[in-house]
Amino acid sequence: METRTENPPARLDLPPLQLGRLTIDVPVVLAPMAGVTNKAFRRLCREYGGGLYVTEMVTARALVERRPESMRIIDHDPDETPRSIQIYGVDAVNVGRAVRMVVEEDRADHIDLNFGCPVPKVTRRGGGSALPWKTDLFTAIVRTAVEEASRGDVPVTIKMRKGIDGEHLTFLEAGRIARDHGVAAVALHGRTLEQHYSGTADWDAIAQLREALPDVPVLGNGDIWSAEDAVRMVEQTGVDGVVVGRGCQGRPWLFGDLQAAFEGRSDRFRPGTADVARTIYRHAELLVEMFGDEAKGLRDIRKHVAWYFKGYPVGGELRARMAQVPDLATLRELLDELDLTLGYPGADVEGPRGRAGSPRRPHLPDGWLDSRELGDAERLGLSAAELDVSGG
Repeated sequence: METRTENPPARLDLPPLQLGRLTIDVPVVLAPMAGVTNKAFRRLCREYGGGLYVTEMVTARALVERRPESMRIIDHDPDETPRSIQIYGVDAVNVGRAVRMVVEEDRADHIDLNFGCPVPKVTRRGGGSALPWKTDLFTAIVRTAVEEASRGDVPVTIKMRKGIDGEHLTFLEAGRIARDHGVAAVALHGRTLEQHYSGTADWDAIAQLREALPDVPVLGNGDIWSAEDAVRMVEQTGVDGVVVGRGCQGRPWLFGDLQAAFEGRSDRFRPGTADVARTIYRHAELLVEMFGDEAKGLRDIRKHVAWYFKGYPVGGELRARMAQVPDLATLRELLDELDLTLGYPGADVEGPRGRAGSPRRPHLPDGWLDSRELGDAERLGLSAAELDVSGG
């Protein structure tokens, strides 16, 4: 795979990320992304660079009920360490039970709590990025999770957004509550629920949180599309590490770039078409192995096609055929139709990935913004909230 070397930049004076008893040598976290950050994709990313690689989000209730899909989500390769999972919940009792199960059965070395998901089917029930508005509920969930995890000395972190919208910001108060109840780190995506993935991430808010919480690691998330973006975020905000989500879709080698940048090296992966073809085929093989089902593995690789070939001279007709590929043999044939002599296209493959969309009216339970405390009717409504939802 091609690399580029220029005059080395100044080395970032950023120490390893300390999460309780865990030391993360490269202070980079793979953000949980539903349908993306499964065991297969995490393996690809880990082979390029160090960091903390988090599973897809799993609901507390589904874990407690030991649903097969949820148990698959929290499965790790034997050589994957530290093992990191993200739990979503809207009920402190369920979250506590889920954390206890994970700790007692030694299924993870680190647990992250999701308070950032902007997906309507999550927020309209009071979950995800809607939840920190209810400070009593947020406090109860964080306190219970940390207490249960401490039985096995497992660090707990949280990932959140700025708030619901510009008029209902929660990140500073939520960060302080989380710190006061013993979380090992706080990660902030610099957007509100209303923004979804639109607009520009507010790195100033991340800097604010860093300043407000000098006694706990703060991680920044949002608009990190390259190693250079990560360096700029650290320099501008003072964060202890970065969380990377959509920027690595179709680019597992980004973690190699990030490690190089944090070590003061300027070499970057610049894959030609042949490199991308090899990687997507291996990704498909790993998915087949993970699911134990070739058809299912190939259905899963289809959504990655557009990400892998963003900016590469691959015709629309060939892309369309790849997006319907039924088996590994067909994928191999289609990849062989590419001009594998083509090098790295340059800037066309950089920058934002995935659909940014536009701001959306937040979907919230009726009357959710009327009070910062949970009412009895809202408490009853939450009982049905922990469905098998997904989001990031």
